Amino acid sequence: MSLNPVLERVTARIARRSEKSRKLYLDLMAHNLKYAPNRKTLPCSNMAHAVAAEPEKVKEELIHPAPHHPNIGIITTYNDMLSAHQPYEHYPEQIRLFAREKGATVQVAAGAPAMCDGVTQGQEGMDMSLFSRDVIAKSTAIGLSHCMYDSVALLGVCDKIVPGLLMGALRFGHLPQILIPAGPMPSGMPNEEKSKIRKLFVEGKVGLEEAMHAEMASYHAPGTCTFYGTANTNQMVAEFMGLMMPDSAFIITNTPLRTAMTRAGIHRLVDISLGSDKPLPLMDLVNEKSVTNAIVGLMATGGSTNLTIHLIAIARAAGLVVDWDDYNALSEVVPDLAKIYPSSPTDINGFHRAGGIPTVIKELASIGLLHTDCPTISGGSILDYAQRATLDGQNVKYVPAAPTTDTKTLRPLSDPFSKTGGLKLFKGNLGRGVSKVSAVAPDRLVTKAPAMIFQTQEDVMAAQREGKLDQDTVVVVRFQGPRANGMPELHKLIPVLAVQMDKGYKIALVTDGRLSGASGFVPAVVHVCPEAQRGGPLAKLKNGDMMLVDGVTGDLKVLVDEAEFNARPDAPKVRPDVGTGRELFSANRRYAPSAEEGASSMEALMIEDINEVGDDFAGEFNSVGKAMR
Repeated sequence: MSLNPVLERVTARIARRSEKSRKLYLDLMAHNLKYAPNRKTLPCSNMAHAVAAEPEKVKEELIHPAPHHPNIGIITTYNDMLSAHQPYEHYPEQIRLFAREKGATVQVAAGAPAMCDGVTQGQEGMDMSLFSRDVIAKSTAIGLSHCMYDSVALLGVCDKIVPGLLMGALRFGHLPQILIPAGPMPSGMPNEEKSKIRKLFVEGKVGLEEAMHAEMASYHAPGTCTFYGTANTNQMVAEFMGLMMPDSAFIITNTPLRTAMTRAGIHRLVDISLGSDKPLPLMDLVNEKSVTNAIVGLMATGGSTNLTIHLIAIARAAGLVVDWDDYNALSEVVPDLAKIYPSSPTDINGFHRAGGIPTVIKELASIGLLHTDCPTISGGSILDYAQRATLDGQNVKYVPAAPTTDTKTLRPLSDPFSKTGGLKLFKGNLGRGVSKVSAVAPDRLVTKAPAMIFQTQEDVMAAQREGKLDQDTVVVVRFQGPRANGMPELHKLIPVLAVQMDKGYKIALVTDGRLSGASGFVPAVVHVCPEAQRGGPLAKLKNGDMMLVDGVTGDLKVLVDEAEFNARPDAPKVRPDVGTGRELFSANRRYAPSAEEGASSMEALMIEDINEVGDDFAGEFNSVGKAMR
């Protein structure tokens, strides 16, 4: 099957745009492989520190390794407050056993923080959420800096966690690495019922006790939340990139198949570790083709808008420059094959039962919408991921993916939900932003209405209680970008605006902030760049300005005389918030690039440092800043 020409053009454009920065990245990885210390070259004192806590037998194996005796480093994001990460508590013990079956040893290299947007929604801590990604990346790098490892197992699931792990891991991209997911929780309260109770609570028709009962019946067990938010989108992206075992993303946690999949992943990691016959380093897996495959998966499944930030940051960590035009071009040719909550009542477990990722990959590959020639953890290509995992004793057995069994959730190419992808680029005289149009009803895609300007979620909620939103309006929440307050998610807005939509009003949301990856049915253009704090056009808007938010054409406009609008002064910039630890992230806010550039101040500063190095690494450093920007 020949490749779709748009897929070819986008991939070639990314490669061309990234030529210098990708070469620099690969030069750096070659340096790591050749010159960085490793377990076999550590001096005696260094090695003694590294093995001091190990049993005597393991000490000897680490100090005097057999020809192929890999030592696996684990980066874990375990904590027992988060349902998605609680299952990782005993994974190091399991992984040691599985590794020993193949003659390998294991050491936990480091722990990284994992915060939950579900817990911090609407709280001060949410302002640290996006920047926690950089902390996770740095924690990963610190753990791997001990240079004891021949390969790495990355244990993480949720929103900023997988991107942060990969951003850090890619600085050690010369090492073979695999993502080990923990899986979703079993399905709880039906999503339609939960959404109904949320709206009734906003309207004051049910009390706190009933609302709490509904939430706890929805989020009720260990494992990832079952809606198709950022956490589950991360898992989809990692599978489309071939960074985990085939069909491993959505196997329910704490089940025999889940354990067997972890075992299979560790066995595979031993086989591809440094020193093996065919080592498979992470730097070879993350390339322009695998990143493009991930964007295709995002479009075909209607995933979280947060991946329009995270995937760009991951790509940049590998020297690849991706922008929203790449997303938009692919969205025009990739069909929307899936409807998963919040786009439909069906959760991620229902999607998995209907055929899940293997069926989607099989469909897309059949029409040339996936690169099938880039390497994957499986040892083959993305076609290995068009297989369904089953349990055969203690082992994973694969069978070919079958056609969908539930066309309300997953459709074949012959009858897609839409001929275009789930995300759309908006642009106009207010800047550039993205929207999850796949979750919006067709009659809600276009909103032409006066603007109502806010600076906090709480102000919007107060206006709704006072009846001020009882009209057609475009709600603008500005000064929510990375430089203003860390770009928190604005999830509390969704039930409020949904109530207004249920009243029959035409409502749209425009913000330079983020929404939860689970949000979608409210028409919303998010991540608007440039952000208001950096003098973006949102800072000039006034209450009553007529706006056009068009999900068909992608227009994002204020319908005001151009000269008059440009002559307006900007609204005053916001002062940095302090308290609850937010002051620790002042440098992140100050140096954060735009959402379309990945919003990672860590990477922006890293590029500046690299530029100062001079002629090292083939003299490429002086051009990296321009290439990456």
